[in-house]
Amino acid sequence: MNNNIASVERALDILLLLYGEGKEMGVSQIAGTLGIYKSTVFRTLYTLQEKNFVQKNELTDKYWLGPSLYTIGMMVANSYSLSDIVAPEAEVLCQKVKEVINVSVLHADPINGYRSVVVFKAKGPQQILGVDPQIGSSTAAYSSSVGKCMLAFNNIDWQIIKGTKFQQFTEHTITDVAELKTELERIRAQGYAIDNEEREIGLFCIGAPIFNKHGKAIAAISVSGPKARITDSRFHEKVKLLKEAARHISIATNELA
Repeated sequence: MNNNIASVERALDILLLLYGEGKEMGVSQIAGTLGIYKSTVFRTLYTLQEKNFVQKNELTDKYWLGPSLYTIGMMVANSYSLSDIVAPEAEVLCQKVKEVINVSVLHADPINGYRSVVVFKAKGPQQILGVDPQIGSSTAAYSSSVGKCMLAFNNIDWQIIKGTKFQQFTEHTITDVAELKTELERIRAQGYAIDNEEREIGLFCIGAPIFNKHGKAIAAISVSGPKARITDSRFHEKVKLLKEAARHISIATNELA
């Protein structure tokens, strides 16, 4: 067999093994399971890590699936029914508020904690942001309005939260578990979340949950833009329009379930 083909097969075998096991694995575990040399596994993992197809947990010295796979997966998922349901409401909302609209889903990463992954976006030609995530990209859930929405309205694993290494993107970023718990309580009480310059100075986002028939947030939709524009005299109107869009999407999603 051609060496290049063999290398590709080994890489795919490792990725499929990690996916199948559903947990982090060390070099020895992978080598033993696949019946290949540890040196071969190490070289393959090194290449996969360079391309972000796997990521290494420095605390356990084990490996897990990386963000590149999530990005590819979300790009494929964008053609599925959720995007078809979201698109009409998101486009209408974009026209009404004249700001960027993002729809995200929640992903539990055992290494990096909960992430919000963009599955749909709508924006006009004049809507330019410093942070403009592409479909398939992910963000720390604790630092985004959509992420906090989904954390607030889900039965989340607090062990994953407690194991999260909080990164302070700005002086406004949530950086500990207690602060996050307080924020999630506030979100549940008011029915929406805000990102007040928590990811980038000058950027303000409002997020609302999209529910399944069991009352759990399967996704969230947000309005994003410069703080001065989002928090102007139309702020409460934008919140109302956003929550209405989220409610309509929730109803449409449940009708297809």
